[in-house]
Amino acid sequence: MSRLRFVILGSVLVMMVVVFSCSSGSGGARQFTDTPKKGRITISADESFRPIVDALVQVYESNNDSTKINVQYKPESECVADLFNDSIRMVISTVKLSDEQLQSVVDSLHLVVKQLPVARDAVAVIVNPSSRDTLLSMEEIKMILTGTYTKPLKPVLDGLSATSTVRFLLDSVLKGQKMTSDAMGANTSDSVIQFVAGNPNAIGFIGVSWIGNKDDAEQLSFLKKVKIVQLESSDKPGRYVLPVQANIYTKRYPMTRDLVYILKEGHRGLGTGFAEFVAGEIGQLIFKRAYLMPGRRSFLIRPAQTKE
Repeated sequence: MSRLRFVILGSVLVMMVVVFSCSSGSGGARQFTDTPKKGRITISADESFRPIVDALVQVYESNNDSTKINVQYKPESECVADLFNDSIRMVISTVKLSDEQLQSVVDSLHLVVKQLPVARDAVAVIVNPSSRDTLLSMEEIKMILTGTYTKPLKPVLDGLSATSTVRFLLDSVLKGQKMTSDAMGANTSDSVIQFVAGNPNAIGFIGVSWIGNKDDAEQLSFLKKVKIVQLESSDKPGRYVLPVQANIYTKRYPMTRDLVYILKEGHRGLGTGFAEFVAGEIGQLIFKRAYLMPGRRSFLIRPAQTKE
């Protein structure tokens, strides 16, 4: 864990203690009227995962018409801050708390807190259709992000701080190196796609769920505007791979990350029902259809050959 991430999470946990101390004297146990199949709750989710979370919520509400799940999409750091906000039942992001941090949340809020990785995602790299930079090594990705690449490619991210994509690039790719000052932050992932589509020298970094689902009409329209870069395989130098499910599952694609939910609920309510759905058969199939790798189901990958 990077120092920046440690400081952010540490600050959040301190604030949890303060908030609980101020509210614990209000008296009386809270009364809940929601159940796993009925009621209304609010959750927060990393904006990078809006397409898949929208799909999960839509199907759950369709199957349980007495439920309403309000989703607040935010940068990841704000989702982490919501861990101490007792009006938010669940947080969905790439943050996974250590056992010690998890226990601190439990001790501070006096609630049952559960976290579970439910899928594996990838950070996709996109370029303008006119670009020839469609095969890149991780060393070249680092050079692009630090501004030392041989071509003037401008990195475009879903924000310049606080998002899961930015944190992943800083922690897992740059590993302490400073990102170029030429890097540009867009407000949302679809804004990254639109900017790259209109600028030949731009290179974008987004969650694969925004462009991986070829059954989604909007994502198909995105793929007509940009190209997905193939990155050098983590297991075979000189081989380049796309962020497709098999490569995400095996981590052959070098930029993968887990999608995790953190549930805070003192009773068996709607948050529990939604969490069980996300980790269950239907939820996992939704991840599969969105071209993420389901995290709670086992899959067998068999080699196949095609005849020309």
